[in-house]
Amino acid sequence: MRAMTTFMSGVSLLGALVASGTDARAADPGAWQASFARDELQSGGATLRYRLFTPEAAPSGGKLPLVLFLHGAGERGDDNAALLKHGAAEFHRRQATHPCLVLVPQCPTGRKWVEVDWGGGGGAGTFPATPSEPLRLALEVVDGLIAAGKVDSDRVYVTGLSMGGYGTWYAAGMPGSRFAAAAPICGGGDPAWAKRYVGLPLWAFHGDDDRAVPVGRSREMIEAIRAAGGEPKYTEYPAVGHDSWTRTYADDAFHDWLFAQRRTGD
Repeated sequence: MRAMTTFMSGVSLLGALVASGTDARAADPGAWQASFARDELQSGGATLRYRLFTPEAAPSGGKLPLVLFLHGAGERGDDNAALLKHGAAEFHRRQATHPCLVLVPQCPTGRKWVEVDWGGGGGAGTFPATPSEPLRLALEVVDGLIAAGKVDSDRVYVTGLSMGGYGTWYAAGMPGSRFAAAAPICGGGDPAWAKRYVGLPLWAFHGDDDRAVPVGRSREMIEAIRAAGGEPKYTEYPAVGHDSWTRTYADDAFHDWLFAQRRTGD
């Protein structure tokens, strides 16, 4: 039985621009990128480069939500620059309404967030027992930020597109998941992990004409989670190909939903 589908239509400098209704990207296309600090993690003989946006003003409690953003295959490399091509700007320009830390790690060339076949027609039994090295390192950075007291540990979110959509499914399904919500876009998961997502606020997105990652990869996950007793949200865009991320990240309703989620269990 096909899954039920929902269809959709449709820092300080930044804060001032947003408050006045001006898009920071149009005012200064490079300003938002420069606000993502470059850094790297070296662990176990491996290196992960990443960018981290930290708002200038923290809330009175001193801790902020954290968004882990996982890019797609086209942004792999070691330049610590291409990884900001898609999605990150939309989190940055909403800092006035949804202030948060934004962590964007860069997967090295030739590696994947999850070592699986992206174009395969089904995902049952395909997720490995342990995360790939790049994803493991990305989660080490997340844990380091939480341990440093910078993050509201009940409001840690993971989202990503294409290859990063696979990474989102994997990270959110790991035992002892640290995430309050997950939003995989045009990715795929392993239906055998369905029970792991029960109780997790999850919103998946896919275009029904996707030729890179078959839309069936999202459909099978939604069906499996619902069969296991979960209540994931799912949006399938009609007549949309692989790029289902642009309209998703540009939608205010998506951001309102994401930042409303809080982790309630251990």
